Amino acid sequence: MPDPRHLHGRAAEQAAARHLERAGLVVVERNVRFRQGELDLICREGDVWVFVEVKCRRARWDDGPGAAVEWWKRRRLVRLAQQYLKWRRLGDVRCRFDVVAVTLDDDGGQRVRHIPAAFDASGLV
Repeated sequence: MPDPRHLHGRAAEQAAARHLERAGLVVVERNVRFRQGELDLICREGDVWVFVEVKCRRARWDDGPGAAVEWWKRRRLVRLAQQYLKWRRLGDVRCRFDVVAVTLDDDGGQRVRHIPAAFDASGLV
């Protein structure tokens, strides 16, 4: 039997991808794994590469999903993005780090909130 958290996480990533595509971003890749971790969604918005962290929380939890991206997680995401750019030989491109917060309601509904430029690489490398 699959772990319900895994199922909720995948559903949240699907909802996030749909939301971003409706907002005009192009989803390039999903769940890119490196030894150090995983990038949930990699998108493009014009000439900007957008690295998206998807966070899912229940509505009854006190903190919002966006609050779950602590400094150490931001640092890891920046490093993973650097590794991705090197791996794909993309060179010096414009990047942005977004968070998509998916809140699960007790009735099964979802609320999706896109936080563009939720953080930057300053001081995290």
